[in-house]
Amino acid sequence: MKKTVAIIFGGESSEYDVSCVSAANVAENINPDLFETVLVGITKDGKWWVFNGSTDDMRNHIWDTKQSLLTPAVISPCKAHHGIITFDGANGSFNIIHIDIVFPVLHGKNGEDGTMQGLLELSGIPYVGCNTYASAVSMDKAATKTICDEAGIPVVPFITATKNCNQSLLVQKCEDRYSYPVFVKPANAGSSVGITKAKNKQELIKGIELAFKHDSKLLIEPNIVGREIEVAVYGNQKPFASVCGEIVPNSDFYDYETKYISDAADCIAPASLDEATANNIRTLAIKVYNALGCSGFSRVDFFLTEDGAYLNEINTIPGFTPISMYPKLMACAGINYSDLITKLLSLAEGEE
Repeated sequence: MKKTVAIIFGGESSEYDVSCVSAANVAENINPDLFETVLVGITKDGKWWVFNGSTDDMRNHIWDTKQSLLTPAVISPCKAHHGIITFDGANGSFNIIHIDIVFPVLHGKNGEDGTMQGLLELSGIPYVGCNTYASAVSMDKAATKTICDEAGIPVVPFITATKNCNQSLLVQKCEDRYSYPVFVKPANAGSSVGITKAKNKQELIKGIELAFKHDSKLLIEPNIVGREIEVAVYGNQKPFASVCGEIVPNSDFYDYETKYISDAADCIAPASLDEATANNIRTLAIKVYNALGCSGFSRVDFFLTEDGAYLNEINTIPGFTPISMYPKLMACAGINYSDLITKLLSLAEGEE
């Protein structure tokens, strides 16, 4: 008997567009012999709809304009419902769609940061990816690095500050500790949204202002000269790490435009690394995954320097776009797109 999977996409995050493209790919590659799908879209202003249209409309970001294909809906937090409540505005009635598994293809705020995971915990519906705690601490770059540093994992040095800080003192602290250029990052954002590479004091001040527009906490990090290496991980108690991949930005840094718009970056899978270095990075990726309490899947990113590998960040719902590294790395490990989705759905139901 087929299981019903709710694919949730969109959301109020700055990564809305990426989510729609990722979710369209997941919907197109899920095994139709094993699963029925329900597409649940969340608009940029937080409205929930069951969408009965095409993945092309999702990919082109026009799904929420197809009024005849939209039904108001919410995930019920009541375990007795175990699914989605849809509403008929004409007569005030409602229906319940039973859901076996949720795949939250959501990036960033309210999707990858533990808030959606908390709702799904209340609902009692199994879901793909990390639990509420692991999602929250992994989304917060400062928390991630603090936990991993305590676990003995090399991390990129950082200064953290909140929006109510004395920004003049923050700039002075940064200049006392690091040389330019430095990177200013919102603590809770993905896809390089809100990140600035500051080459002088004026750019640092502007970068701090930009980061605080995206989050109430930021990090400032020194410029690390090295290769950008990524590892895809999946599993619960027995995580598996893929081969290593490498990002060559071909731009000043791997920002949002380079990732998703200009197509300037080269995503090399597998990376050209000697066996010992590759195995060390794969081991570190699993150590990060375990230290943060991750389950399901994540992508772990490192800088490889002459001194070794340093953790950059972890993504607990990595991209599933056509150019995303996570599925590419798993394909290198012999796991095709459809089988990967099936595996992640099995992990959601408790497979090790």
